[in-house]
Amino acid sequence: MSHLNKPYLITRSLSPENQETPIHFLEHFTPTPPDYFYIRNHFNYPPLKEDNYILSIKGEVGSVSTFHINDLIHFPLRTVKNVLECAGNKRSFFSPKTYGEQWEAGAISQGAWTGISLNNMLKITGIRSSAKEVVFEAHDNGKEKNKQNLPYCRSLPLSKALHEDTIVALFYNGTPIPYKQGAPLRLIVPHWYGMASVKWLKSITLINHSFQGPYQTEDYVYYPNKYNDENASFVTSMNVNTIIQKPLDYSTSSKGTHCISGIAWTGLGRIKNVYISTDDGQSWNKATLHQALSKYAFVPWSYVWEVNDTGEYTILCKGEDTAGRIQPDKAYWNRKGYGYNAVYKVKVKIE
Repeated sequence: MSHLNKPYLITRSLSPENQETPIHFLEHFTPTPPDYFYIRNHFNYPPLKEDNYILSIKGEVGSVSTFHINDLIHFPLRTVKNVLECAGNKRSFFSPKTYGEQWEAGAISQGAWTGISLNNMLKITGIRSSAKEVVFEAHDNGKEKNKQNLPYCRSLPLSKALHEDTIVALFYNGTPIPYKQGAPLRLIVPHWYGMASVKWLKSITLINHSFQGPYQTEDYVYYPNKYNDENASFVTSMNVNTIIQKPLDYSTSSKGTHCISGIAWTGLGRIKNVYISTDDGQSWNKATLHQALSKYAFVPWSYVWEVNDTGEYTILCKGEDTAGRIQPDKAYWNRKGYGYNAVYKVKVKIE
């Protein structure tokens, strides 16, 4: 890609900073270059101090332990290649609209994270039989929605925390993690939405109860009703999803042979099929799936379209995963706007 016509991040807010990846203009990126990785923050960036290089593990453990980053680099390292997607990705597509950052399709990126399996770290501290969840506290903090000053905290069920690919990462694409992506220590949780992969990791605490922090039980919750909290459920693994990178929505082109291309991803199993319609859903055909970076990464796909008539066309795509999920015609509406995954649509005009 020439430096003369490079894309730029798409700004959603400046304070805190929230930026989209220019996903439609990065056709051949695997993994995402650091400069194009989406940015999602709840607060302003925390100052980088010596404490940031120290990680404590406490709570329901056999022995409280503190690790310096210089200790961690001597652990067996594990590389996890995965996609990270903000739970609010595509929020702007909901109807009726929901409040929050109005992400389009670019709050998603992927790459190779290298670090220490959390399982290996907890083997050193020991885990008490009473442990139920693992809480991860970040260095970033602030006031949000008239709350008291709070750090960003999330928890994982013990089983997910102990998965071999849940890691405390030190490197991204073979170099130290960029500061804006959570350096020096960041949690990486494959298959779950990005809110679980806590940046600027400060401490890990094992607890014997369900964590009740606001970013666990108030935010990152599906509320299907506008005016009450009935039937609420937690946001966890990513929905099966796709986007069309080419052609762009409301673009024009000429008759002939065209390559429709994009990506598909899921938080359960793997992508099994991607289906394409060039006649607004009247008929569907399978796209060609290409090699993914890993089992946790998005799957590039393409479809050759022969178009011989001028006019306006609606192109649709939908993904299917090995867990038996397929993208719905209409997304599951929830008042915070999480998990949008309706069939993706672009309109093109052939002249």
